[in-house]
Amino acid sequence: MGELFKKAIKHRKEQTIQLLIKLDCYKSIDNRQLYELTLSELENEYKLLTGRHVSDSI
Repeated sequence: MGELFKKAIKHRKEQTIQLLIKLDCYKSIDNRQLYELTLSELENEYKLLTGRHVSDSI
């Protein structure tokens, strides 16, 4: 996987984690820490909490 792509995913994960923290969400529904989740899992957590896609908020 290219370095630019890895950086983009890492950045998106960090942004999504920050959005979840602002919503007072510090763990996933299955009780894992946010940093342990994949980007898809983080985005699903956000959607469950807000009913919106992450891209609508970033």
